Amino acid sequence: MTDQRGEVMAAAEVSMDPERQQQLRTVGMISYILHAVVAIGAVLPGVQASVFLLLVAVLIDLVKRGDAAGTWQASHFSWRLRSVAWAGVLYLLTSPLWLLLLAPGWIAWGLISIWFLYRVLRGWGAMNAGRAMPL
Repeated sequence: MTDQRGEVMAAAEVSMDPERQQQLRTVGMISYILHAVVAIGAVLPGVQASVFLLLVAVLIDLVKRGDAAGTWQASHFSWRLRSVAWAGVLYLLTSPLWLLLLAPGWIAWGLISIWFLYRVLRGWGAMNAGRAMPL
C-alpha cells in the first residue's frame, strides 16, 4: 500500500520488536554515514574518500537487507543499493568524456556526485523521520 507520493505506508509493515527496529535503524545510520562520507568526498575538490568505505557500506546493506524484509526500513536498503548501482553505471558511461579533455569529464562526474549526495541526504532524512523511501 502506498500514499500519494508513492511511499510505502507503515500500515503494511511487518510488526517487529523495538530492539530489532533499533538495530536496523543503527545499521541504516552507519550505512548512510559511510555513503555520505564518500559522497562528500566525491563532490569536494581535493577530498577523496576511500572506495573501501563505499564497499563496506554496500556490503553492510547486502548482508543486513534480509533482516529488514517486510518493514519500512527495507526500502532504505534498496534505496542505498540502487543509488550506488546507478552512480557506478553513470560513472562508467561518462568515463570516456575524460578523453575529450578535463572539463567534460569533470563536469559529468561532478553532476553525478552531486546527484549521489542528494540521494544519500534524502534517504538519511527520511530514515530519521521514520519514513520509507519510494520503491
